[in-house]
Amino acid sequence: QVQLLESGGGLVQPGGSLRLSCAASGSIVGRHIMGWYRQAPGKQREVVALISRVGATTYAGSVRERFTISRDGAKNTIFLQMDSLKPEDTAVYYCKLAGTTDYWGQGTQVTVSS
Repeated sequence: QVQLLESGGGLVQPGGSLRLSCAASGSIVGRHIMGWYRQAPGKQREVVALISRVGATTYAGSVRERFTISRDGAKNTIFLQMDSLKPEDTAVYYCKLAGTTDYWGQGTQVTVSS
């Protein structure tokens, strides 16, 4: 079974930065995409950024040019570098592996506030 372990969330001031990590362990075979989603209280979960096994990326318009998703393929680990953070970025951020079966991490809280 695949397990996803997230880390790096916290409290930062507007304009600050955070770097999230997600390490996948277990049997990961075949085509898959990993990415970050987020969910604020009372709102739907939304995609933030996705990355393929070969490094192709997509971003939500709200984070484009502020966030960067990357991967360490050998370790099945992805990262989300978040710069120029805004209060509206406040949410629980979830790591996801989408393949034959979808797996979700437990989520890590990101709070952007003065």
